[in-house]
Amino acid sequence: MKKKRFRFQWGAFLLLIFYGGLFFLLFTRMVTLQATGEAEGQELAARAAAKYSKESAITASRGKIYDHNGQVIAEDTLSYRLIAIVSDKATTDPKNPRHVVDPEKTAKILAENLPNSDEEKIYKQLTKENADGEKPYQVEFGSAGRGISHEVMSKIKEEELPGILFVKDLKRYYPNGIFASHLIGFAVKEGNKDGTFTTKGKMGLEYTYNKELTGKDGKVEYETDAFSYLLPNSEKMITPAKNGDDIYLTLDKTIQSFLEEAMTQVEKEYNPESMTAVVADPKTGKILAMSQRPTFNPDTREGTNVKWLNEVIEETIEPGSTMKTFTLASAIDTGVWQPNAKYMSGSYKVLDRTIRDHNGVGWGPITYLEGFQRSSNTAMANLLKLIGDDVFIEYLDRFGFGHKTGIDLPNEATGTILSQYPIQRVTTTYGQGSTVTPIQLIQAMTAIANDGKMMQPYVIDRIVDSSTGKTIQNHEPIEKGKPIKADTAKQVREILASTLTAKYGTAKDFILEDYQVAGKTGTAQIPLGNGRYSWGSDEFLYSFLGMAPVDDPQLIMYVSVKRPKLKGELGSVPVSKVFNPVMLNSLKYLNINPEDVQHVNNATIQDYTGQSAEATQVELANDGLQPVIVGGGGKIIDQYPKGPQKLVKGNLVFLKTEGDVTLPDFTNWSLRNVLVFKSMANLEIEVVGEGFVASQSVSAGTVISDKSPIVVKLKTPAESFKKDVETPSEGDIEQIDDE
Repeated sequence: MKKKRFRFQWGAFLLLIFYGGLFFLLFTRMVTLQATGEAEGQELAARAAAKYSKESAITASRGKIYDHNGQVIAEDTLSYRLIAIVSDKATTDPKNPRHVVDPEKTAKILAENLPNSDEEKIYKQLTKENADGEKPYQVEFGSAGRGISHEVMSKIKEEELPGILFVKDLKRYYPNGIFASHLIGFAVKEGNKDGTFTTKGKMGLEYTYNKELTGKDGKVEYETDAFSYLLPNSEKMITPAKNGDDIYLTLDKTIQSFLEEAMTQVEKEYNPESMTAVVADPKTGKILAMSQRPTFNPDTREGTNVKWLNEVIEETIEPGSTMKTFTLASAIDTGVWQPNAKYMSGSYKVLDRTIRDHNGVGWGPITYLEGFQRSSNTAMANLLKLIGDDVFIEYLDRFGFGHKTGIDLPNEATGTILSQYPIQRVTTTYGQGSTVTPIQLIQAMTAIANDGKMMQPYVIDRIVDSSTGKTIQNHEPIEKGKPIKADTAKQVREILASTLTAKYGTAKDFILEDYQVAGKTGTAQIPLGNGRYSWGSDEFLYSFLGMAPVDDPQLIMYVSVKRPKLKGELGSVPVSKVFNPVMLNSLKYLNINPEDVQHVNNATIQDYTGQSAEATQVELANDGLQPVIVGGGGKIIDQYPKGPQKLVKGNLVFLKTEGDVTLPDFTNWSLRNVLVFKSMANLEIEVVGEGFVASQSVSAGTVISDKSPIVVKLKTPAESFKKDVETPSEGDIEQIDDE
């Protein structure tokens, strides 16, 4: 048998070497990857995380702005952003297009529904191409395509336009429309480089406190598979959003609404060039209302001839005769005021210049008191001689003129007190030449109203962390000094009141039916430049700086109307049509007792904590007060107002106990009382309207055991108050020292 000869197979050998080498390289690669966790210098874990780890943003809300009663002035609300898919690559089924197939029709329908939009611009956006001639995948439409309401979104969706999508968004919303617009300002969405949008304040408090109001977005991180499905048992990592801080203002929504309504009516009737108004609490310096005309709607930024600055703070004026208030105060405080002494009215020479009274000839020799009541310029010039130039300028400095008040708002102007030349010092006594701001007049007037104590005005009550409810900043009243003595302030108030009631008084238009007002009118020439002034009945700045009630002023108010189109009446008339209704309604809203109540019977309350609510209820009722038990009865754990105090009979006294709350009859309750009850009872009470309670959604006597909302509707004071009918007052509370 022939033996087989072995033949070496080069092909098989080479294949063995080749595949063996590949296996060795693969094995080495696997060992290396296991050992180092890197590939091509990159962390494999990081690359896997980048591919399979996903995250989505949690949008933070911008902080809310409230009035001092907790009613919303500005907040974020749900809106929609419009996106148009224009690339045909988005469509896989021609029968069910996912992109815009008819740009003309789409542009027309969008233009009909989107406010402030243009059909031609929308069409160009839908048909635009990139530099390479390709259409972008999607387009947006700027401000016209953002902040879309649910109503508009629904109308567009009904048209079933292919390629039109809506993304949920947050929009800054101002529910009160034209409402302290120059003070609050506005915020708008602005695009970022990464394609996201952020709400940014552009004016007013929204701009000044943008950092505090802006929140910080959160995120959700999670893991998916290659098809973007959430992996089972994968952990979600949530970084919660931090909403912006909330700002509580000193503004009172009700008083601000009174002011806005009155100013709108006067603007329509007299078409003035501009108007400003401020209402303040002289005891604290809190600004309760502030507005100006022309104005704008912060939701739309629409307005005519709008100045984009807060004139109350940022613009200086020659105040006219309102400045005589402080000339009078200086004379009384220095002891040179002699009301029955006489001077020659008509004209007064200062070197080569002659000062004249507003009628040109004066009224012959008259008393200084009559001269003030007639608003005589020469009376002020003669008083300056008695006071002394340097002393007078020092008093103006004490009153804060020529200095910023320090109000918590930006860009405050200082004004200029001219005192270099004798003629400047004389004209300053009656408010010409030198300049001030309306807020300086308000601050100075607090000293007259507050027995000599001058209070710094402020508009921010507190800033609160919206997540925790913790107060971050708390603004307290600040006394700016005592420019005059208490007796001086009382005398000034009496003389100011006489400008309304005296035979020759110039402020008769400002008399109120139920309250005694003290104040000073102003008629200032408007500077044209180069020392020239405008002239004519329609060419003045008419104003009034007043307070009420005279004996213990609770409100002070400044109103100015520039160049109104008068109809033969005095310039004080349009000013009074703002001042009178706002002051009257505000005093009644605050439950300030009318002055025709000659005798006020008081009742004394004590600290009733720990005592029987039922027994205390009988005791208080016998004293003429109205006790309200908040709870199921038993031991009292809290009360409002706190004791010991004297209250005017008829006042409500809230006694909090444990147990379910029985709903009282809210009829004719003030907003303040409703809010006190809401806070003590911890109930969901929704307040609708202004003024005093007219109806409630849940009947009185109902025991409330859950958190169901209760709606309380209010009527305005004009509807609630009738002649000779008074609502029990919460005011005039006087502290009693413990013995």
